[in-house]
Amino acid sequence: MKKIIVLALCVVLAICTLTACGTNDVKLNILDTEYAVEDYAICVAKDNPELLEKINNALKEMEADGTKKAIVDKYISGIEHDLVFQADAEGKPELHMATNAQFPPYEYYENNKIVGIDAEMAAAIADKLGMKLVIDDMEFDAIITAVQTGKSDMGMAGMTVTEDRLKSINFSDTYATGIQSVIVPEGSKITSVDDLFAEGAEYLIGTQKGTTGDIYAEGDFGEKRVMKYASGNEAVQALITGKVDCVIIDNEPAKAYVNANNNK
Repeated sequence: MKKIIVLALCVVLAICTLTACGTNDVKLNILDTEYAVEDYAICVAKDNPELLEKINNALKEMEADGTKKAIVDKYISGIEHDLVFQADAEGKPELHMATNAQFPPYEYYENNKIVGIDAEMAAAIADKLGMKLVIDDMEFDAIITAVQTGKSDMGMAGMTVTEDRLKSINFSDTYATGIQSVIVPEGSKITSVDDLFAEGAEYLIGTQKGTTGDIYAEGDFGEKRVMKYASGNEAVQALITGKVDCVIIDNEPAKAYVNANNNK
């Protein structure tokens, strides 16, 4: 059985491959050393503690009944499950989830539908709350504002809890752990994360704007060395075309982007 993640990324990158990349022999690698380790959670407006409590209760139930593990295993290990979500959701109150659907395997498009770990987690939560899930796709750095203003009820996009974000919104319990990794072209002079910090290093770093990888990179290396892009896909394409020297992004999307590029 083919791994789900590889198939999904071929869909995500198909347009870029055909229109932007052309014929391209650049192979990509992920450094063995981690840039950062972080926990992902769901963001909710500070004035909606009732929803936050319901989400936390749903997450506890999903942990206990194995739903969370089944969803993660499907997208990380390719192990299919027979769970069905939102089968009878029509007519129920809507639960709006803000996301940026350019972050596989957490959220991405497949046959014009947003799928992935976060999408299925949210669907399972909506079922437990007796609601119909509606996914609002937007730029990553617009998610917190959408939740704050009530445009969306919650945000799920591989989002890390940070002190700065906690000033604006609340977060649920952790539902996944992410690793920030570094993608480089094959043969790069960057062979470890330490090379980025080396005295005199001027390597340009591509990031997805507003993500923790972006925030950490700017804090560590300064804004002049960090090139911000609207999506991880755009950052990786900038790496392939030589506009940046590396990309800092979550490890699971990193693996998917590298597999999709190297197996074209």
